Amino acid sequence: MVALSSASLDQIPLIRPPKAAAAATSFSVVPAIDLSKPDDTAARLIVKACQDTGLFKVTNHGVSLELMRRLEAEAVSFFSLPLLEKQRSCPRDPFGGYGNKSIGANGDVGWLEYLLFAVTPKHYPFSSTLREYLSAIRKLAQRVLELMAEGLAIEPRDALSKLVMGEQSDGLFRFNHYPPCPLQLLHGFNSCLTGFGEHTDPQVISVLRSNNTSGLQISHKEGSWIPILPDEESFFINVGDALQVLTNGRFRSLRHRVVANGRESRVSMIYFFGPALRERIAPLPQAMRVGEQSRYREFTWEEYKKAAYGSRLSDNRLGLFEK
Repeated sequence: MVALSSASLDQIPLIRPPKAAAAATSFSVVPAIDLSKPDDTAARLIVKACQDTGLFKVTNHGVSLELMRRLEAEAVSFFSLPLLEKQRSCPRDPFGGYGNKSIGANGDVGWLEYLLFAVTPKHYPFSSTLREYLSAIRKLAQRVLELMAEGLAIEPRDALSKLVMGEQSDGLFRFNHYPPCPLQLLHGFNSCLTGFGEHTDPQVISVLRSNNTSGLQISHKEGSWIPILPDEESFFINVGDALQVLTNGRFRSLRHRVVANGRESRVSMIYFFGPALRERIAPLPQAMRVGEQSRYREFTWEEYKKAAYGSRLSDNRLGLFEK
């Protein structure tokens, strides 16, 4: 697989590896939810995970590993193309196309290249494999969101899922490739490169699948960073900012990052589930406890999306919308 040019390596922040004590406890942080369990059991565990961590993974989800690996192989094939060919085949625009090192428009950089595009229920671009994969992930996300609603005693059961499953829903899909880099460039630093800097996801939920190369880290409540064991057979579900608002803060939008270790390629595929641009986002009354006041002012998804994508990755994006 083709590595990125090392010419701009000095622009990418270095990250010190976590202390051994933190790394030793990292793999117990992400709850695994078995979707073959009864719905009430899965719903209860999902709600607990969203409240405690903001991240969980699902097993027995019904999406074949063969399909996941087939799409990963297509991504590997694309990222192996010469740089000019990738740029020509997928021109970059503010919310899509091929990107290399630069993330957003405000100076964030990382040791990665990516392919980002909007996706709607009636328009799945590129290959038949990708169309099959996106259809499967939509079904998975719908089920997970319905289980969340059940666990929160929100009626109707599709109160959350219908926000992101409509024809006008603002979905994004992203391939990320974190290639190897020349190890001699990191020699003596005892550090790794920033792959994707710390951030929260703006949408309702994100559904991530990666190969078996490590790199994902989550922010612990004490401020330390905890590496997460990769699992190519499972999907990681991440609470986004919009869901934190919808639950009035009961669910936690997780701050996370990706570290590029320089030795192995990491390929990840993420579906970001956002509502329609004109959808109004505010805490759902049924998700609030008796006497609880709203912590956020109401806003449209379009308003929040513009604010989020106009900020730096590490900014507290929700801070602008807190009461």
